[in-house]
Amino acid sequence: MKLKEINIFSGKIRENMYCHETKIRVRYAETDQMGVVHHSTYALYYEESRTEAIRKLGYSYREIEEKGIFMPVIDLKIKYIKPSRYDDLLTIKTFVRELPNSSLKFEYETYNADGQCINKGETTLAFINRQTNRPCRAPEWLTEVLTKYMDEK
Repeated sequence: MKLKEINIFSGKIRENMYCHETKIRVRYAETDQMGVVHHSTYALYYEESRTEAIRKLGYSYREIEEKGIFMPVIDLKIKYIKPSRYDDLLTIKTFVRELPNSSLKFEYETYNADGQCINKGETTLAFINRQTNRPCRAPEWLTEVLTKYMDEK
């Protein structure tokens, strides 16, 4: 999906960044004793949303690994705004606002069924050469597909 909006973290206006939406229903096992989604669960939601966003670009994590690239998370930030509870239907918007170099940053906004933003976050993933286990540049084929969505204004 192509969008035009202000970057929530840097304030820059970006046009045509990549955005993907994933729906997730909160499972009972993901809540704590207070009936609220446990804070650690959002990292799992981000992973599911990020995986589906990459799949929508035409690649699965499995295919990326088969092409010789690992993508470990090297940074995770989460801001909790409102709680979510068992059986809530959440929408996680996943954004890629910058072309990757040796890492790729994903930003997330989590919304409840009322359209309220309840959570924001970001993850940074490094590109690691599977054979050498050393950092490497982003694969050209991934940069090319993301370039279709990127226009800085």
